[in-house]
Amino acid sequence: MEILTFEQRVKEKFNGLSAGQKKIAEYMVQNLEEAALSKAFQIGQNAGASETTVIRLAYALGFSGFSEMQEKIQRHLLLHNQNAYQASQAEYSADSGHEANPFAKVIEKERDLLGQILHQLDVQKVWDVVDALIKASQIMIVGARTSHAAAYWFSYTLSTLRENVILCPPASDVFERFSDLKQDAVLFIISFPRYARESLQLAECAKQRGIKLISVTDRMLSPIGRISDITLTTEENVESGCNSISLIISLLDLIVMGINERDAERIKARQHDLEQLYSAYNVFVE
Repeated sequence: MEILTFEQRVKEKFNGLSAGQKKIAEYMVQNLEEAALSKAFQIGQNAGASETTVIRLAYALGFSGFSEMQEKIQRHLLLHNQNAYQASQAEYSADSGHEANPFAKVIEKERDLLGQILHQLDVQKVWDVVDALIKASQIMIVGARTSHAAAYWFSYTLSTLRENVILCPPASDVFERFSDLKQDAVLFIISFPRYARESLQLAECAKQRGIKLISVTDRMLSPIGRISDITLTTEENVESGCNSISLIISLLDLIVMGINERDAERIKARQHDLEQLYSAYNVFVE
């Protein structure tokens, strides 16, 4: 049985919460340490709501009460802090060896963040994404502004594995392209701060039309993450200061690896056809 984190529970139940409960839930997700230690009335006061709303939120999320909800947050933070301590020790050891090399610090930080993804990765969700992309009749990939580079890489890589992969260029005829999607298509959105309005509009359109929505984003309750059918996050609970494209590509690469494993026959046939075209038209130098 899958054990959901507090943030995952909030995301799963978010649409069914009252306005006051949503306000409390977002505040607690953004202030987990305070939520782990404060009393219900303090959380309500700081979030601009009542103590009763905090308690009702606990019931709405499936907890027996506020105490159980708080214990869940405390256990999650304890595990996260242990991982952070191990990462900081590794960073300290690395720093002592290359004080004069600022690039080494960047590389070590990237390594630590990749380790954080490993600890928080929901493997079943990755497989769910893999299966959805294999079964989809079409895949439309969207990534606006800072997210576009990752979207281009993912769309190109997927197009070497299967047919009907559509990349939406930024500031293009996105809604005209979207209108061509069939009911069994998948809309795959990559969305990181600052979140682009056009990506959110497409996501909302997909929900209204019953098209499966998958997102890769920085946190479960980002504007697109909260409404997606499946949400994968990269830097949740990590104080990184920015969104690393290497982490995004690493997560997308896991999806590609999964598709390679579960759809090998179709991929083999497609890549055979592609190699014939590459050879016939001298696409590559080597």
